[in-house]
Amino acid sequence: MGSSMKSSPSPKATSGAKAAYAPLTLKDKIFRVLGPGLITGASDDDPSGIATYSQAGAQFGFSITWTLLFTYPLMAAIQEISGRIGRITGQGIAANLRQHYPNWLLQSIVALVLIANIINIGADLGAMGDAATLLIGGPRIMYIGLFAVLCAVLQVFIAYSKYVSVLKWLTLALFAYFGTVLVVNVPWGEAARGFFIPTFDNRLEFWTTVVAIFGTTISPYLFFWQASQEVEDIGAVKARKPLTKSPEQGPDAIGRIRLDTYVGMAFSNLVSLAIMFTTAATLHAAGKTDIETSSQAAEALKPIAGDFAFAIFVLGIVGTGLLAIPVLAGSAAYALAEARRWKIGLARKPQEAKAFYATIVVATLVGTGISFSSIAPIKALFWSAVINGVVAAPVMTVMMLMTANKSIMGRFEIHGYLKYVGWIATAVMAAASAVMFISAFIGGSA
Repeated sequence: MGSSMKSSPSPKATSGAKAAYAPLTLKDKIFRVLGPGLITGASDDDPSGIATYSQAGAQFGFSITWTLLFTYPLMAAIQEISGRIGRITGQGIAANLRQHYPNWLLQSIVALVLIANIINIGADLGAMGDAATLLIGGPRIMYIGLFAVLCAVLQVFIAYSKYVSVLKWLTLALFAYFGTVLVVNVPWGEAARGFFIPTFDNRLEFWTTVVAIFGTTISPYLFFWQASQEVEDIGAVKARKPLTKSPEQGPDAIGRIRLDTYVGMAFSNLVSLAIMFTTAATLHAAGKTDIETSSQAAEALKPIAGDFAFAIFVLGIVGTGLLAIPVLAGSAAYALAEARRWKIGLARKPQEAKAFYATIVVATLVGTGISFSSIAPIKALFWSAVINGVVAAPVMTVMMLMTANKSIMGRFEIHGYLKYVGWIATAVMAAASAVMFISAFIGGSA
């Protein structure tokens, strides 16, 4: 008797098929769309940035918060341009510089980025050590060493896909600053006026602080990191190719970069705003305006806002440092490795990219040495900001020229709104750099 029955798939095969075609959860969808832009934006609020925003809020109250509304479209545009350069060309910013521009320009920019990043690492590690000592006691030097080792080990020995997930989860540390806003008494009417209605002050200190905010929110290391992370993601996802080779991927890729970047930069500026609101509502209102570091802000906050606000603020310093230091060391390594034509990438094993990983470790170690030295943290931060300011405008100028060059971007030259806002951001940073540079030699470094 011939059987007409069809064989049914085994339960194991059925479950495997269901798993293969199972709809993505909301968390998976968010994690797929939000990547380099989110991490870049979050790392912008490092302990050094927290110090700048704390100082601004303490010294000038709500009247200076409009700067964050002003900088948002500028930083979002320039970071989207950074991401596009990496995704379109399949190369980071330094690699494109090496290929299309004079060698002296490449070497100058890479050297300045390295110096600024290493100083910034030292300042951030020092702030994290101070924060841990404030919270749980113990020797500051021990905490600095532990944080430095942890950041270096994560980058060198954790697989790229897992490492990126770690960085994404670390962005949650920034929610600490939304928590501080909820536990302090913010006069929301006054806060809204300061945010939406710009006010100006003719004092040099005011304009120096405005420049510091611009330099903190728009920093060269963020450009290098986001572009290189887009390149890393091309290698991590098999179907992805540089858009110059697979232009059909363009609409989806550019849409993802835009969403990722605008969400990441909005998150960054909202956190900065929360820090400024917190210090304006507490320290400025109490007449405590002489804040120089993030740890000083936390200490000053304790008797005014209470132990809970103090603890949240301090934990935020440590969490943001754990996110920012790998980005600072990583962007330095990407820049140097691309300039030197070394094998590159966090997706590679350490033995496959020895010089690249060595740069990460050395940058972290030298930064650690700075935090152990007698150099005052506020001076380290100041000179890091000056160097970042000096290098930002030239890098942004070159990036804008790249995006208008058909031989680099193919059919994906940047036009319209993004082009105009990118050039405005470049002009603003050039002006800010000039003010910062002049103030450094008129007595700002004293």
